Amino acid sequence: MITPRLQLEHITKRYGAVVANADVALTVQPGEIHSVLGENGAGKSTLMKIIYGVARPDSGEIRWNGAPVHIRTPHQARELGIAMVFQHFSLFETLTVAENVWLGLSRKVKLREVTAGIRAKAAEYGLELDPLRPVHTLSVGERQRVEIVRALLANPQLLILDEPTSVLTPNAVEALFVTLRQLASTGCSILYISHKLDEIRALCHRCTVLRGGRVSGTCDPTQETTASLSRLMIGADPPRLLRRAPKLGQLALHVRELSLPPHDRFGVPLERVSLDVREGEVVGIAGVSGNGQQELLAALSGEDPRAEVDAVQLFGRGIGRLRAGQRRRLGLHFVPEERLGRGAVPLLSLAHNLLLTRRESLRALGWIDRGALREQAVGIMDRFGVKASGPAATAKSLSGGNLQKYIVGREIDAVPKVLIVSQPTWGVDVGAAAQIRTELVALRDDGCAVLVISEELEELFAVTDRLYVMAKGRLSPSVPTSEATVEQIGTWMSGLWSPPADGTASSTTGESR
Repeated sequence: MITPRLQLEHITKRYGAVVANADVALTVQPGEIHSVLGENGAGKSTLMKIIYGVARPDSGEIRWNGAPVHIRTPHQARELGIAMVFQHFSLFETLTVAENVWLGLSRKVKLREVTAGIRAKAAEYGLELDPLRPVHTLSVGERQRVEIVRALLANPQLLILDEPTSVLTPNAVEALFVTLRQLASTGCSILYISHKLDEIRALCHRCTVLRGGRVSGTCDPTQETTASLSRLMIGADPPRLLRRAPKLGQLALHVRELSLPPHDRFGVPLERVSLDVREGEVVGIAGVSGNGQQELLAALSGEDPRAEVDAVQLFGRGIGRLRAGQRRRLGLHFVPEERLGRGAVPLLSLAHNLLLTRRESLRALGWIDRGALREQAVGIMDRFGVKASGPAATAKSLSGGNLQKYIVGREIDAVPKVLIVSQPTWGVDVGAAAQIRTELVALRDDGCAVLVISEELEELFAVTDRLYVMAKGRLSPSVPTSEATVEQIGTWMSGLWSPPADGTASSTTGESR
């Protein structure tokens, strides 16, 4: 018999009163691509951290190539041949890409060798990456590429991937799958975590399902449908997204010929960006990460107030020089792509994280109303199904998907006039994704103007009324979503679009000019 690459037996892990993993068993064979599937908060990330040495189990046994092991640190895991790509990145922002990768390698390896290796691996897998860039200048998608390349450079026996395709185009996903299948054919085992059920069906040989920290079953995903996998994971079909034709109101957000140089030499300059969003519609911006979405979001939200006053307008008022707090008071709210660190303060409670964007309504005469904070936090948690020990739980204690639900819920609960959301369902399960998308559509039906920046084409096609594409700091003309095709949007992602006859790049009527 073939000795399993990895065996977990009776793994249990508690965090106070919360049981993250309960009596979990998992077996991964050499050369097997094995999916671990479950809702947000089901215990997937905790289990992966135990395998990688970030967390230690309270009880249970780990066998590596047939021998019992105690993996106490990530360094020990790497020495065994285990590499992991985290959903929440473990990168030092002040260091370059190459320096971050170098930290995890033997001191016998020279930095210049690492730099050359990164370029070679990135080119091999079609992951555009500059090893000399400081990490703090990278978008979330680009940071994930760093993690993927770093893991692949280690030539692991077991590769753990936590939501690896959330920032890749469909073509790049296919290229990555080819690479993963090649790795598996050499005997490398892969543990694959994704909420994209079609990916699991296309890629994985076996699937272990977690529910509430326990193994609820195993299956061959190639023999399942997307609907049956969803039922295995959440115990029911996800709610269907019901949409009706938009009822357009007045022009809410108007961007006219916005051009901005980058803050640093690694940023993307914005070039004559124009777009419109009306009340009662959801407008989407597609594109590969690192093409100016981060810079555009900063200019629209007020994090970067360098634009000309009238280049960004809110209900006819020039707000290009207003800061984020001033724009929020006018009704413009936003959800950043980086949820932990920008969307929420890791060490603050969920209740106190409300103060990031809701100060005026939760303070009186300079004093914080703690009771109101707790009550509002509980209301958001209940409405959006956020799994946490309570409003006093710190943001960093939540799973990525639950924190995303809370941050999106916090901004929707503020009843904005304009809501800008970046990557609204990144890393959340199918049930939570359906809920967030339903809430965005409901917000639009109530008259809010919604702008969604996402790299998930399926999501954009599901929730938007019109689409733009961003490439190299430029914005395409808009196209009604009902008339767009995946092929067209994929071509536009490369910057290959024809300008409209009148030279404009936006449509306020929902129809291409």
